[in-house]
Amino acid sequence: MSELAGRVAVVTGASRGIGAAVAHRLAADGVKLGLASRSGDDLGIEGAVALPTDVRDRAQVQVLVDATVERHGGLDILVANAGVGAYGPLVDLDPVHLDEMIDTNVKGVLYAASAAVPHLIARGGGDVVSVASEAGRRGLPNEAVYCASKFAQVGFTRALDHELRPHGIRCTNVCPGGVATDFAMDEGRGRTPEMPELEGMMRADDVADAVLYVLTRPRGHRILELAMRPMTEESWG
Repeated sequence: MSELAGRVAVVTGASRGIGAAVAHRLAADGVKLGLASRSGDDLGIEGAVALPTDVRDRAQVQVLVDATVERHGGLDILVANAGVGAYGPLVDLDPVHLDEMIDTNVKGVLYAASAAVPHLIARGGGDVVSVASEAGRRGLPNEAVYCASKFAQVGFTRALDHELRPHGIRCTNVCPGGVATDFAMDEGRGRTPEMPELEGMMRADDVADAVLYVLTRPRGHRILELAMRPMTEESWG
């Protein structure tokens, strides 16, 4: 039996891509789940709490977390995964996309942590895993606002580590490079299904493996940052 069996986790952005892959991996290891997504999809996972949840709305996030705790009796893990992106020169960026990236990638993580952390403290320990990006570690061309949002996410999680370590709570940034999902595929966001770069990118399951690796480390140590890149991508710095 997995060492995670019986634990309780909330996953944001859970209906597709990395979030869905993480949710399925956790469920396979016997973790009880609360799934936050705008669609409210339960992914066919038995017993999962799944409510339509826009992480930009603090009240909706709180409702999902509280419902998960009520159903499953506590909370051990938060995987803050929900995120959006749009690529291109700053001067051409749709203001709607700018606001959406800041509200989802920054405020969404803050709201999820604010709702979850009191329950983790009450549990006597746990994990906060923030699925950020290589764009939260390096400035990248045509990703200025996306980088700003992910740098904020990474910085928040690093600071939270200092606050929560005394409570037995580990805080980790998982920072993947390119992942072949439908992320930023909507019109005007800078990615298209026929992009040749997608072929060499990592898959959502690769990131889910990294999240599971972090969660299953011995409690006596913590991983502050896990960065991963596909072999097809150049490295910077």
